[in-house]
Amino acid sequence: MNTQMIRAMAMVLCAAMLWGTTGTAQSFAPPQLSSYWVGAFRLLVAAAFFLPLVALVQRPQAGEAGWRAVPWMGVALAAACMCVYNLAFFAGVRASGVAIGTAVAIGSGPVWAGVLQAVWTRSLPGAAWWLGTGVAVAGVAVMATGSGATFQGGVAGVGLCLLAGLSYAAYAMVNKRLVATVSPSVATASVFSCAALLALPGAWALSGAPQVQSTDVAVVLWLGVVSTGVAYLLFSHALRHVSAATGVVLALGEPVTAFVLAILVVGEQPGVAGVVGLGAVLLGLWGVMRSELKGVPQKK
Repeated sequence: MNTQMIRAMAMVLCAAMLWGTTGTAQSFAPPQLSSYWVGAFRLLVAAAFFLPLVALVQRPQAGEAGWRAVPWMGVALAAACMCVYNLAFFAGVRASGVAIGTAVAIGSGPVWAGVLQAVWTRSLPGAAWWLGTGVAVAGVAVMATGSGATFQGGVAGVGLCLLAGLSYAAYAMVNKRLVATVSPSVATASVFSCAALLALPGAWALSGAPQVQSTDVAVVLWLGVVSTGVAYLLFSHALRHVSAATGVVLALGEPVTAFVLAILVVGEQPGVAGVVGLGAVLLGLWGVMRSELKGVPQKK
């Protein structure tokens, strides 16, 4: 049994649980703060979290390279993906509704990841992987539609959510290569610092000057430190031992967490469809984890 791989998959699931708090946390933010600024501030706070961590605590382990060996072209590409993901995700979710928007963005990510892996690495995930992914994605869709969520936006909102899913999948593919070159902490700090530099002027151009209230500060701090900083550090460490495509699929633990939080925090009453969808997601994730442990990809 591959202990490192099991530990890595557990790390992704823990990261997904932290990501699952994003929608609930954002619901506490007053609508005066643009969704673009929520995404940009999230990246800025995450960068502020990573840099002191790398400088004061983290040290490259034996065989790892430090700042001097950072492949900045790869960092720039990953940062651009993360910047687009944050801006598109928060705008798409606000336009389409939290449940539907999250389902489209997160649900499309694994499909994009499987396609990108096939194109990028010439390694096509096996049938068991696709089956588990399909079941999990279908479960996410059932959870979203079965909870009585209404679609609030038009084509633009769906397009933004699909773009977010593609950007996230592309980030995972690029980051997989980065953490093979430098330590995960250095790679993640580099990516999020560059992403923040890209997102801040982007948010200003798209929505003007921010209107920040006291409630926004607490929400952005949670999003930046916990659901971004800690979560993506776990994700980056995990990518050393699991494929990027599988890491994206296991991130479907996020809507599971959001579903549970909606019950415990918001007080929603889940219907039969929601429970069935939850079971489908868990079953699909189990199938993907089994496929990853077998580690037998099909070559094109």
